[in-house]
Amino acid sequence: MWEKVISYMPHWQVFLQGFLAFFIPYLIYKLFHVFLFVNKSNGKIDMKENSEQSETIQIPVQKKLEQFTGDYSEDFLQMKKELGHNWDIHFREFQIGNTDNRAAIVFLKGLCDKELIDKHILKSLMNGLSERSTLIRGYELQQLIVNEILPVSDLLEETKVMKAVGKVLTGSTVLIVDGIQNVFIIGTAHGKTRNLEEPVSEALVRGPRVGFTEKLSVNTSLLRQHGENRNLSIIEMEVGERTKKELVIAYIDEIVEPNLVKEVRKRIETIHLDDVAESGYIEQLIEDNYLSPFTQVQSTERPDRVVAALLEGRVAILLDGTPFALIVPVTFNMLLQSPEDYYERWLSSSLIRLLRYFAAGISLFGPSLYIAFVSFHQGLIPTKLALSMMATRQGVPFPALIEALIMEVAIEILREAGLRLPKPIGPTMGIVGGLVIGEAAVQAGIVSPIMVIVVALTAISSFAIPQYNAGITLRMLRFVAMFSAALFGLYGIILFFLFLCSHLVKLKSFGVSYLSPTVPYRAGDWKDFMVRMPFRMMKHRPRLLKPKDSVRKGE
Repeated sequence: MWEKVISYMPHWQVFLQGFLAFFIPYLIYKLFHVFLFVNKSNGKIDMKENSEQSETIQIPVQKKLEQFTGDYSEDFLQMKKELGHNWDIHFREFQIGNTDNRAAIVFLKGLCDKELIDKHILKSLMNGLSERSTLIRGYELQQLIVNEILPVSDLLEETKVMKAVGKVLTGSTVLIVDGIQNVFIIGTAHGKTRNLEEPVSEALVRGPRVGFTEKLSVNTSLLRQHGENRNLSIIEMEVGERTKKELVIAYIDEIVEPNLVKEVRKRIETIHLDDVAESGYIEQLIEDNYLSPFTQVQSTERPDRVVAALLEGRVAILLDGTPFALIVPVTFNMLLQSPEDYYERWLSSSLIRLLRYFAAGISLFGPSLYIAFVSFHQGLIPTKLALSMMATRQGVPFPALIEALIMEVAIEILREAGLRLPKPIGPTMGIVGGLVIGEAAVQAGIVSPIMVIVVALTAISSFAIPQYNAGITLRMLRFVAMFSAALFGLYGIILFFLFLCSHLVKLKSFGVSYLSPTVPYRAGDWKDFMVRMPFRMMKHRPRLLKPKDSVRKGE
């Protein structure tokens, strides 16, 4: 009996293969886990070290943050010590009127309005007490300067040295007066900015021709100019450890969910960088999943797009020094929508929006479908078309994948080169280069003519996507789809699509599902999804944002 049982048992090599099939993946998993643990541990150690370093660094910083004393010589020397080594910082000492009170102003040349300093600060202070008592000092002199002598609207008092230093570096003028403990911060910033122009990256046929600039105050004023709204709240924050920059969070108080504003503030407060050069830094640091190829924060140059987003219950982030504002949270359908959809009639806007969805599909799956049909599923192609395609591919030495890769890489290089070339010749060189390379490649027998058509159609479809960064994402994923099609044909494309859908279903942007209103399903929000219904039917704001006031027209 035992011999019969043993005869049914598999050979020992089968056991060994099964053991290895289990052990090797388990070993890889454990090694990967250990690697992650080591990295996390290193991160914690680094953070601890950094915190220790920051503690050690805070000691001199706290010394620098000491308050002004009211002793003119000591306060002036303190400012000189902090800023005196800069050639563009100007120190001007003088006496107030015919009194014995000494004073000094500190300002940054090039960023300040010198006419304002000369006429309304220096002149007023030098002549403002000429007929008054010379015994005025201390608090009485402080009130006299604030209420009578300085005819400026932007006037603050500051007690901390480092804050006054920061104000000087942003264009304000610091006034130090003997006998007064506080210094005066006078708003004299007069930085140059460019004129308001049409946004380059979001051109429209119909709509406002105004875009944001690099000046934060100009950008916030553009939001205010859109219309009187007492509930439009703009909160100021600072980002950057070594180079401070102003940042504002904009929202409409009676619409937005409070927790969303708190979450945005919380994420921005966790940013600890030496310098935040552009809003792209913030975009990458506050998004939910940094490994995802899909953008989870929308960037725009258009004030009308920002105002429309605020009225839906979203939050905008504007940074000084960049014309690109950020909008959160974001859903995938927002990347395929344009402000022009709401400026034209709903029928034409809906058709164009559907066309964009179709173009996005071609941009993602165009070359991969061609590769799958040519390489694996020739039987699915109509006979005449299949014969025609075979005739065009005769003499081409490469498989369809290599053909597609050659043309796609050439198109990407041309696109990138066209962006870097000067404006007058960039588009011309791109078109001419594409035609020449396409024609030359066909004549040389490297690629087939139909492949040139497929790649050209794919490239044009990618330009139909309104958001530039969304187009980059689809371009990147297109190559993955091409490799999937080259390996498994249509099954590979379907598997890739399912993997993409599973990732998008899990993806969130500030707690909002990326595929809303599809997942989770919200029938009410479909009125502004793939088609735009008439305004009479769009009375409610998107429910996925949980707005405090969900009705648009108050009916």
